[in-house]
Amino acid sequence: MPLPFVKMHAHGDDFIIIDRRGQHDPITAQIVRQLGNRHTGIGFNQLAVVLDCEDAAARIRFWNADGTPLQTCGSATRGVADRLMHEAGADSVVLRTARGLLTCVRAPGRQVSVNMGEPSLDWAAVPLAEALDTRTLPIEGDPAACGMGNPHCTFFVEDIAAVDVAALGPALEVHPLFPAKTNVHFVQVLDRGHIRLRIWERGGGVPLGSGSCCCAAVVNGIRRGLLDATVRVQCDGGTVTVQWAGEGGVVLTGSVEPVMQGSAYGF
Repeated sequence: MPLPFVKMHAHGDDFIIIDRRGQHDPITAQIVRQLGNRHTGIGFNQLAVVLDCEDAAARIRFWNADGTPLQTCGSATRGVADRLMHEAGADSVVLRTARGLLTCVRAPGRQVSVNMGEPSLDWAAVPLAEALDTRTLPIEGDPAACGMGNPHCTFFVEDIAAVDVAALGPALEVHPLFPAKTNVHFVQVLDRGHIRLRIWERGGGVPLGSGSCCCAAVVNGIRRGLLDATVRVQCDGGTVTVQWAGEGGVVLTGSVEPVMQGSAYGF
């Protein structure tokens, strides 16, 4: 059975969209792993399945390339929003994810903004394995934690070029404090409105960017008193903007670009 898809990227964070509105959802963990293989499949960081929804334009299910489900993906959410706004000739759209209803809007310069919802700041909601102040964890390097629908752990470093993300990330991802594993960020604060970010992504390795990781890194920086409410986040693949007032939703803004479309076979 051919499986139509569209591939897009947001500051190098690549994902595919499979639109199953009006059809059944055939996607399983095995299919995701096959499609996600960069040698024998399509290759991506995340996969987004677009489904019918009664109270929004669509519902989205997200998968990591290793076949594990995830609740949120800021890049793919904006990619789906871009396509559905184009389809409807609209400048805004509401999408349902496991994070709830997310409002997306057009922004200047062919960008798309999404309100990613409120960050989870309590230890049990991240989640952590024990009751701790999430602003300062008892891990070497003094990281902070929060949740954006998935768990995040942020280290603030003097020189990000000196950090071996691929070497440090795997052990930190499975640290005992994170029962659901965690995304890991390394942040160099360039000034109060600009950071450099590198990422080890839970279930995904080292990506060029990640929407939810950008949001969480800024949230943790603001909670530490290091950042202002609007921050440019420079990832390996490009730059996005994150806004958070210290309460309420986190707004992520950046470009999304189509890469290709086609059909996968054998599923």
